[in-house]
Amino acid sequence: QVQLVESGGGLVQAGGSLRLSCAASGRTFSLYPMGWFRQAPGKEREFVASISWDGGTTSYADSVKGRFTNSRDNAKNTVYLQMNSLKPEDTAIYYCAVGERPFSLGGPFGSWGQGTQVTVSS
Repeated sequence: QVQLVESGGGLVQAGGSLRLSCAASGRTFSLYPMGWFRQAPGKEREFVASISWDGGTTSYADSVKGRFTNSRDNAKNTVYLQMNSLKPEDTAIYYCAVGERPFSLGGPFGSWGQGTQVTVSS
């Protein structure tokens, strides 16, 4: 069983930045890929970014490519999502998730955190 706790969300003006963190415990974190997803009100949860178990491969949704950066610190069991040039349409609850297959590049993703709210004002 893995536990994930996101933090770093908040209210920011358009064009601003936030860095989300996701702390993991209960599993050998460094062996698994991690993902970030988001869900806006009235919309389905969507993929944002993922990072391979070793941090060598990242993948991004087209909507965030060039603005968001996914990274991880396996020594701290933590994954980060640096979000720059934020837009009002980035407003959502952001969730991190852990991949189900060790030593893989991405999904499928299983366990989820409780989410952190990001609100971008225009």
